[in-house]
Amino acid sequence: MPTPDEELAAHVRAALAASLGDSLGARRSDDPVVVLGAGSDDLEAGRAYLHALADGGWAVPTWPREHGGLGLEPRRAAIVDRELGRFRVPDLYPFLVGLALVGPTLLAHATSEQCERWLPFIRTGDDIWCQLFSEPDAGSDLAGLTSRATRDGDEWRVTGQKVWSSRAQYSEWGLLLARSDPTVRKHAGITAFALRMDQPGVVVRPLRQMNGDAHFNEVFLDRAVVPDGDRIGDVGAGWGVALTCLAHERGVLAGGGPGLSFERLAALARSHDRAGDPAVRDALTRTYVALEIARLTGKRARDLAQAGRPGAEGSGMKLRGTAMFRAYAETAMRILGPEGVASEGEWPTLFLTAPSMSIRGGTDEIQRTIVGERVLGLPGDVRVDRDVPFDHIPR
Repeated sequence: MPTPDEELAAHVRAALAASLGDSLGARRSDDPVVVLGAGSDDLEAGRAYLHALADGGWAVPTWPREHGGLGLEPRRAAIVDRELGRFRVPDLYPFLVGLALVGPTLLAHATSEQCERWLPFIRTGDDIWCQLFSEPDAGSDLAGLTSRATRDGDEWRVTGQKVWSSRAQYSEWGLLLARSDPTVRKHAGITAFALRMDQPGVVVRPLRQMNGDAHFNEVFLDRAVVPDGDRIGDVGAGWGVALTCLAHERGVLAGGGPGLSFERLAALARSHDRAGDPAVRDALTRTYVALEIARLTGKRARDLAQAGRPGAEGSGMKLRGTAMFRAYAETAMRILGPEGVASEGEWPTLFLTAPSMSIRGGTDEIQRTIVGERVLGLPGDVRVDRDVPFDHIPR
């Protein structure tokens, strides 16, 4: 007699085979490694994939049924994720901000009308979202942002500059944080909005990275218009919206990607006749341990995030995931030797992407501070401007 979990797995397997089997086929050990969209600008393959999954709710199994999901608890949703992992999955990074960050954030903070308006197009990939959080002078100290939102009747006018906004050049919408009241303490004067990107007053400039990508962007806002109906949460409550989004982001970035498997790395060593090299075997062993530690560390954090209770565990997961990514990329380059430096392709791109993992979604230093204070109970950092009105803080 099959268990309920076995019955779900069989049902998911059959449904996915019907909707994906002909177009994608089973995952193979020699499929290219693509992590966080590095080296890829393909949008249509990912959009077609999400359309194929849309009717079943497979791409968003923890979302409520009324918003196109399956309403599954995290443990059961993991069964869906596992079955999806049997198939070749196109690069979904352009859609990841919407699916894994904005979607859960809207479910936690947006109105029912807003969810009905935005979530269906996030789920199918028809609308791509970006984050408009960090600024040139407000990165790790995100609450120090200076982009200003000024009320103008039923609209807001937003002026300022954002940076490191992944895929903003493709995005229809941006999840925006702006300062709506500079006379209160900095965390209390921030409001969250959904900003249409294709409007006058929004200029996006891609930034070229050392791995060859131009997926990060500067975004300049000059009296860009946001209807008050696109405000997410109460006026001045944007910091809580930001914390929800960032907690989900840490879990996503720690995951790496489906191509980041030990089997793929071991196959690379065998194909280059390096599997018997003691130094390579030592590096492979250390990488295997890093992968397992990251997986085990992430299980609790991911379950809490998918259940709508993301917390400090996500910071530990992010740190472990970053260390794993770096070890993985360095081991690949050790195997390739001079070839890894002289050639182009997935492995050099992965290696050149790895350093950015210590910055994306909050720096390693910020994650260690969160773990130290909220998990280990260590004394907090000195924060002299926490209770000072923002317009009184020297800048």
